[in-house]
Amino acid sequence: MGRAATAVDGALEVPAIDISSWTTGTEADRRAIATAVDEAARTVGFMQIRGHGIPEGTITAFADALDAFFALPLEQKKELRPPSPDVNRGYTPPRTEKLSLSLGVPAAVEDLFEAFNVGSEAVAFPGLDLPEEHYPANLWPSVPGFRQAVGEWCTRAGGLAERLLEIFAHALGLEDGYFAPFTDHSIDVLRMNHYMLPEGELVIDRDQMGMGAHTDYGIVTVLWADRVPGLQILDAGGDWHDVLPEPGCLLVNLGDLLARWTNNRWLSTMHRVLPPTDDRGRVVRRRSAAYFHDGNWDAEISCLPGCVPADAEPLYPPTTVSRHLAEKLAGSRTGKLNANSPREAARLRAAKGG
Repeated sequence: MGRAATAVDGALEVPAIDISSWTTGTEADRRAIATAVDEAARTVGFMQIRGHGIPEGTITAFADALDAFFALPLEQKKELRPPSPDVNRGYTPPRTEKLSLSLGVPAAVEDLFEAFNVGSEAVAFPGLDLPEEHYPANLWPSVPGFRQAVGEWCTRAGGLAERLLEIFAHALGLEDGYFAPFTDHSIDVLRMNHYMLPEGELVIDRDQMGMGAHTDYGIVTVLWADRVPGLQILDAGGDWHDVLPEPGCLLVNLGDLLARWTNNRWLSTMHRVLPPTDDRGRVVRRRSAAYFHDGNWDAEISCLPGCVPADAEPLYPPTTVSRHLAEKLAGSRTGKLNANSPREAARLRAAKGG
C-alpha cells in the first residue's frame, strides 16, 4: 500500500511463474516457486501464473457464460441490481461507480465498465451463523448454463487462491497452513467486467476511465482477462505500464490486506483500466473477471511475525476484514471518499498522465 512497483530501465515486467510442481515436486521445486513469488510480490505486486491446473474447457464455458449475460438487454440486466449499494452482489450498470473514490481521490466522470458480482453466501457455511450483510445471497440471471459455468469457475479460482496462500506462507517463512484460520469462511467475490459503450455511443468522454485507479481491497486476486490492451499498473516513479496476460496464464495480484499483513514487504499495486479503443478512438470490447479472496469477515489483520523490525512500529494499526472492506466499498459503490488511504491517494495524485 505505501510502496509501489519498481520499473527497471523504464520497463516493468510482470513475471510468469509456473506453479505446477508445487504439490508434486521436490522441496527444491517448492523453494524455487516460493522464491519467485516473493520476488514478484516485493517488486511488482502482480504475477502471471501458469501451471494453474484449470482446464481450458472450464475457461471457455465461463467466457461463454459472460458473453451470454452481458448480451442481455440493459433493462433486463438492471432487474438484477442489488437492493442497495451496500450489497456487493448482482449487476452494476455502466457509469455508476468511481473506483478512485476507494482511494479517497475524486474522479471527473463515472467509470465505463458494467459488472456482475457473485460471492460467498452465509448458507454455504452451516453452523457458523455468519452475518448476511457480509455473506448475502446471490442474484442469478435466467441464462441457461450461467450458474453452472460461473459456479465451476468460482470453485477453480478459489482453489487456486488457496494454493497461492500455501505458497505465500512458505515464502514468508510461516508454518504450513498459517493462513487457513483467517480464510476458512472467506468473503470471496467474483466480479465479471465488461467494457463496451451502450448502443448508439461511439466515442468515449474526455477523462473517461474504463475502470478508475485503485488497489484491490483484500488478500489476493485471481484475474482472467481478454488479451485486449487496457490494464495498466503504476510504478514507484509515477508511470503507468501496460499489462497483457500471456497465453495460458492467469494474472494474480496482491490486495491491501496482504500489504498490511506484511507491513509493506509485499505490494498492493495500484492499477487501472483504460477504455480499450481502436485506432479511431472507438471503444472495443474487453472482458475480465476478478476473483477476490478476501478472508473471514471477523479475521483481525495485524503485522505478521518477522515483518516488523525489532526497533520499529508497524506501519498500520490492526483492522478486521469486514471493517476494511466496508471503508473501501463505501468509496467505490456509494460515492463516499475513503479518508483512510492517504498513502494511495498521494501516489495517485502524483501519477503521470492522469
